[in-house]
Amino acid sequence: MPQTSITKDLRKLMAFGSGLGIEIGAENLEIAVTRVRLNRVQVLGRTTIAGYAGRPAAEWGAEITRFLNSLGAGYLSGTVLLPRRDVIVRLVSLPGVAAKDVEGAIRLQLDSLHPYGEEDVVWGWSPLGWGAVLVGVARRDTVDHYHQLFTEAGVPVASFTFAAAAMHAAVRLNGPLAEKGFVALGQSASGGVEVYGESPARPVFSAEFEFAPQRAAALALSELRLEPGTPALALEEVLPKPAVNPVENDLSRNARPYVTALAGACPRLAPSANVLPPEKRRDHSRSAYIPTAILGAALLLVAGGAYGYSRYADHRYLERVEAEIKRVEPQAQHAAALERQTLQVRARTALLDRLRYQTKGDLDALNELTRLIEPPAWTNTIDLTTDTVRLAGEAPQAAPLLKILDSSPFFENSTPDLIQRSNNGGTGEMFMIHTSREKGK
Repeated sequence: MPQTSITKDLRKLMAFGSGLGIEIGAENLEIAVTRVRLNRVQVLGRTTIAGYAGRPAAEWGAEITRFLNSLGAGYLSGTVLLPRRDVIVRLVSLPGVAAKDVEGAIRLQLDSLHPYGEEDVVWGWSPLGWGAVLVGVARRDTVDHYHQLFTEAGVPVASFTFAAAAMHAAVRLNGPLAEKGFVALGQSASGGVEVYGESPARPVFSAEFEFAPQRAAALALSELRLEPGTPALALEEVLPKPAVNPVENDLSRNARPYVTALAGACPRLAPSANVLPPEKRRDHSRSAYIPTAILGAALLLVAGGAYGYSRYADHRYLERVEAEIKRVEPQAQHAAALERQTLQVRARTALLDRLRYQTKGDLDALNELTRLIEPPAWTNTIDLTTDTVRLAGEAPQAAPLLKILDSSPFFENSTPDLIQRSNNGGTGEMFMIHTSREKGK
């Protein structure tokens, strides 16, 4: 089976889950609920919570709960789309950085990615193509404020994300995209132009403009470094097409809640950046664990079969190895005996070589001493060993002999053991000196 088919089948198996997407607007909350089963998307419902900002949280929270219960999705935790103004989005290029080191690399340069100065911030990231990551940074106070609102409303939240990350995640549910890039246009909740695009030069571009679609498309093409004549797609063309879609979920008019719900439905297949601190996340989606359970069971079966075959193969291999050892053991013993004999002969040869060179070295050393200790100085004892020479004798002045000996290439580190006036009433000095022989001399 071709590799592409295998990849497609695996993606279908992993595309399994349900998502609750909540977009925070200026006055309203836009909510969508999706269910994904083997790449088949169903939109279970879409609703608007009007005027949430001026109402008690418990009131609109109860409205959301009733809506979810009517869809049989009361167990879901929400994926919340933060307003663009509350999140600083950055593309960070990390070529050559291992996956396990990406978060640490981002943390090292985090202060340069936002304008908040010393204010406490929260952040999240998601991987992109072309060796880059998408990073979102928000003030902690802002995120805590929204989290407190949803807590008071009784709506559990698993993720706070932003438009670029959610769009990138949702588009990935369609499988591999064209490598040349694209630009897609839609309508935002405020009536502006929603723009999303990707290209090798810029893995993600997401923005909202308040002017004509043609002008927005031209700006997007420029940002993405795509050919000026590249046709703009409709945003719903690049998103997974729902098999079941209620009329109120018009993707040509504000697709963000649908996109956010998809990002929350399959976070493992299409991850989106999550700026909500881990200790505050609440994930109640039961169906998210079904693919894991299926893959885990398959993995156990494969591992069990591999282990059993490995034991059998090891046993057969061990039998063949033992039989071969018995066959070649006599030859090996004979070879070992020859090796021992060879080592003994080499050792004896080396000893004879050392003795031959030692005699020559001793004669050279005696000849050098004869040259260095000139009359009227004389010696009555010369004791040569492999490493040292001990001299005893008499000289008019014994101290200069130390420097004379050290000046020779044969001797070094000359040290007096004894220097004293002659006992026979002469003017000379008796000496006992030991010196080291230089290596190889």
